[in-house]
Amino acid sequence: MRVFRWLSFFVILAMLLGACAPKNGDGVGPFSFFATNTPLPTAPVTIVSPPDARAVANAYLNALKGGDYKSMYAMLNKASQGSISEDVFAKKYNSALNEMSAGSFDYQILSSLLHPFNAQVGYSITYHTALVGDIQRDVAMNLTLENSAWKIQWDDSLILPELAGGNVLKMDYQIPARGDIYDQAGLPLVTQSDVYAFGITPGQIDVKSEGTLVTELAKLCNLKADDIQSQIAAAGADWYLPMCEGNKDEAARLLALNPGGLTVTSYNSRYYIDHGLASEITGYIHPIGPDQVDEYRRLGYRGDETIGQAGIEKWGEDYLAGKHGGTLYVVDPNGQIKAKLGQSNPQAADSIYLTIDQNMQYYAEMALRGFKGAIVVMERDTGRVLAMASSPTFDPNLFDANNPNQDLLTQLLNDQNQPLVNRAAQGQYPLGSVFKIITFSAALESGLYLPQTTYDCQYDFTELQQYGGPVLHDWTWTDCQTALKAGNQCNTSTTRPSGLLTLSEGLMRSCDPYFWHIGLDLFNSDRPNDIANMANAFGLGQPTGIGQISEASGQIEPPSGPIDATNQAIGQGTVLVTPLQVADFVAAVGNGGTLYRPQVVEKIQPVDGEPVYTFKPEAHGTLPLRADNLKTLQDAMVSVIADPRGTANYRLRGLNIPMAGKTGTAESGNGDSHAWFAGYTMDSQNSNKPDIAIAVILENQGEGSDWAAPIFRWMVETYYFGTPQTVPWFGPIGNPYTPTPPGGIPTKTPRPR
Repeated sequence: MRVFRWLSFFVILAMLLGACAPKNGDGVGPFSFFATNTPLPTAPVTIVSPPDARAVANAYLNALKGGDYKSMYAMLNKASQGSISEDVFAKKYNSALNEMSAGSFDYQILSSLLHPFNAQVGYSITYHTALVGDIQRDVAMNLTLENSAWKIQWDDSLILPELAGGNVLKMDYQIPARGDIYDQAGLPLVTQSDVYAFGITPGQIDVKSEGTLVTELAKLCNLKADDIQSQIAAAGADWYLPMCEGNKDEAARLLALNPGGLTVTSYNSRYYIDHGLASEITGYIHPIGPDQVDEYRRLGYRGDETIGQAGIEKWGEDYLAGKHGGTLYVVDPNGQIKAKLGQSNPQAADSIYLTIDQNMQYYAEMALRGFKGAIVVMERDTGRVLAMASSPTFDPNLFDANNPNQDLLTQLLNDQNQPLVNRAAQGQYPLGSVFKIITFSAALESGLYLPQTTYDCQYDFTELQQYGGPVLHDWTWTDCQTALKAGNQCNTSTTRPSGLLTLSEGLMRSCDPYFWHIGLDLFNSDRPNDIANMANAFGLGQPTGIGQISEASGQIEPPSGPIDATNQAIGQGTVLVTPLQVADFVAAVGNGGTLYRPQVVEKIQPVDGEPVYTFKPEAHGTLPLRADNLKTLQDAMVSVIADPRGTANYRLRGLNIPMAGKTGTAESGNGDSHAWFAGYTMDSQNSNKPDIAIAVILENQGEGSDWAAPIFRWMVETYYFGTPQTVPWFGPIGNPYTPTPPGGIPTKTPRPR
């Protein structure tokens, strides 16, 4: 600044002396030695000020907030850049922030001191850490003038003053044990335990006990005995064939049989019981990935832990991981501790109790074995999910690097059947005839239809021909063609047209032409969006809000023309739903019109004290139906099961639990149709159990009445009686083989969809 003051002084002095010079230019006067015959310049003199050093410090610290180390490095002077590479510079900052567990920081510029060629900016910085609280320091940043710009003279003390001279930070971590996951009754689903990995060493097999070995492992591991035999036949003598994992009792029982060739390896791990019962809900843990390290280090993790990567394990990470503790030290280049900057103690993890009923979940998963599909069971009047099964499922134990059977993880990750996708909440499907519940509701609320409005339901629907569309056929026509090919006549209730039906009977018979007619009629009556709007009001085309696990939104679009309108009316075309959404809206029909947010967490329980969270029903919508129309819909859904002509009567008759439901057979666009059934119970007045709603889908399996309705039945039986009470026509529950009934479905059996 002195240089600029003297420069200004001489300029002003010269101007004053020029003003005092003689006007005649004779050069005579007291200051004649300054006199000149040359006129002085009249243009203003521009004085260039140096840049603002505070602004540079602000820019540097703001770049640090955004993790923009490249921009920070560009602000260093040449000497600093010559002493440290950009990569090492970035690593120093990143490592320090990670070691501090500093998720954020604040700063304040306190002072600045400027000289012609250097400057100093003082600032206060406060690191907000996860483990040792706030760390506040006053720091002096030195700058030098290079090419008319301030550049930062960097050293480690700009991170923390204690790091000057090559010192580094080291955190000594204290990590609590991970919390457990239980079902609603406190039965464990996930816990820390000794685990036993079972496998086969073919060269050690005793021929006399091979049958026992294969049979027992097939039973324990839910495998097909023939598949195990094929693996043994193709393997080398010293190969290890991974099978599955089990608990101490299961290991003891197998070892007591002493079958030659059995290999049992014990290790301690986070154990998911029954090969991952409810794994689509619990999720799994896995080591922190390279792209997650910085995030979790700033949260107080050491970086080598396993964390929840899906499901409740991920959603509840903050509860299940507890609170890490740690002591932060400054360590010199020789590894000696120079100072302690802060300390915190660990806090025990919480345990999570799910709304899941372990028994219901077990039978839901058994029911789906051999199928692709999903089952959702939820309390009708609360949104509490009692079971959520998806098939194929997966074993979360395979994600543990200590598991000798981890080679199976590669097969799991590469499985084209996508077992890691939770089909119950993430699978998106056309809904087929179950969607007629919504079309039925839209028809009544439009005022154009009454419960008694009739329609003659024949084989063919020809109303689209005037728009250049095809002739469509009712499901009875399809069944008739099947009967004719088998040499039978079309003289049963499932192969003859339904005839004249009221609207309520149309739902009971699932008459396709009636609902095609409704869709087209509403479209042509200047009500093209009525069905789509009703579907949205039923919760379709949007997440249910379950939140605790990942879910898809599905898809509901306004029809673009007459053909779209007719397709949408029976749940085809662009309609996509999740089984969870279907269970949710069917429950709302049964409970009087309230859409509850589905939930899978019952409570979060600390080691001591009261729960930090408990389940509470949360309404997230109301069905837009007048009371009389809702009652009409409920009665029609009862008749689907109770009326001898109802599409679910044959498969559900004899089950003396008051129920309502709807069958569905949805064209998949790829292979056979998807089989749907959705319904609810009405028995709470006769038992001490809350009523439930159930949605079942079996992918590419055929008609809903044949395949999905029997599974709905055994889930109802399981709920009320503890176990299924009947064996469906296609075989016992839990058959690991793909169900293929001998001789197919008897054509003489009534098979309404």
